[in-house]
Amino acid sequence: MPVAERSERSTATIEAVDVRKGFGGVKAVDGVSFQARDGAITGLIGPNGAGKSTLLALLSGAVEPDGGRILLGGRDVTRWAAWRRARAGLIRTFQVSRPLARMTVLENLLVGAMNPLGTTFTSAVFRRRRWLESQWADVDRAEALLERFALTRVTDDYAETLSGGQLRLLELARALMARPKVLLLDEPFAGVNPTLAQELADHVSQLRREGLAIVLIEHDLSLVGRLCDPVYVMDAGTVLAIGSMDELQQNVAVVDAYLGQTLRKTTDEAGADASS
Repeated sequence: MPVAERSERSTATIEAVDVRKGFGGVKAVDGVSFQARDGAITGLIGPNGAGKSTLLALLSGAVEPDGGRILLGGRDVTRWAAWRRARAGLIRTFQVSRPLARMTVLENLLVGAMNPLGTTFTSAVFRRRRWLESQWADVDRAEALLERFALTRVTDDYAETLSGGQLRLLELARALMARPKVLLLDEPFAGVNPTLAQELADHVSQLRREGLAIVLIEHDLSLVGRLCDPVYVMDAGTVLAIGSMDELQQNVAVVDAYLGQTLRKTTDEAGADASS
């Protein structure tokens, strides 16, 4: 079943229009316009401190902008709280996995469902049958996601016992429990081995094919090149360039600001690994 249900009248796009955010005298995001569409993985790259995570926080509602607008499916959500954006289908994962450690893997997924039934006294008491049906539907969905991400054998394990790679899979599965329309991924491949990174990349690619709009922050340029189009390059709080990775590698300003040093670092690390 597709994760995102598509509509002929709406593309469930997330968009930032001239957004700005400062912390003290630092302009973390300075007049950035950004857009991600259904069925595409939009990459967000740049050096540390470029403003990528701040932009993601502005999109998700975790941080309020000093200026500009945030649009979701064409609707202005600039002043919406993060929870309200999440209810509307805008879901974010974090660079550091944040499981509920003393809950089981299955329980972690059920928390991610954000089921509104049963959250009020009236619905819990007077709509009990409907609430119970929705709870079982959530369990069915969670079990399907556990199977999809090869986590079935750890269903009843506490999240704190999982490996780093399993936590990444759990976080992605929990995000999907909320039935997102837009998924914001903050370095989902960080700290995992190359085999698992490829497995995660396959899952993300499949989500794109199912119509989800995905924003991806990532430092591994080979994965960005494989997954993302378009790619936004940020530097010093602004958008330096937009294009495919092939196009960006031919952009002198981008190479000077970011790609050159990143590629040199990758080459140096590869050489160190070979000599060790």
